[in-house]
Amino acid sequence: MIVFNRFRSNERGAAAIEFAIVAPIFLLVILTLIAYAIYLTAAHSVQQITADAARTAVAGLSAKERETLVDNFISASTLNHPLLQKDKIQITVTTDPDNVNQFTVTTEYDSNNLPIWNLYTFPLPEHMIRRFATIRMGGI
Repeated sequence: MIVFNRFRSNERGAAAIEFAIVAPIFLLVILTLIAYAIYLTAAHSVQQITADAARTAVAGLSAKERETLVDNFISASTLNHPLLQKDKIQITVTTDPDNVNQFTVTTEYDSNNLPIWNLYTFPLPEHMIRRFATIRMGGI
């Protein structure tokens, strides 16, 4: 009985054991936050590119001219984002069939080159990032 009392009162090494239990979970949470931050940063950049392309397309008078303006915008853009590659961006401009005074710019980005896909086995977002920007031309 005296031996058990001596072990119970000895707290040396308790912090090391607690750290060994908590540290892996803490590191997994931190790395998960970093992974999702990388993905969300890329998704936000794709949305900004989509909005910029839509603003560029407003100057076009026809659907073909809007497509040409958007293609020229993407090819001439410097796109110096560290997570995005210009050759993996696909942008389309479509006129709304129900409303000829509005068009939608759709951007798709294949994010397979992001460093997060090989890190984890738990569910992650889609590899294809899709963003939209709809522009209404004219008045109400």
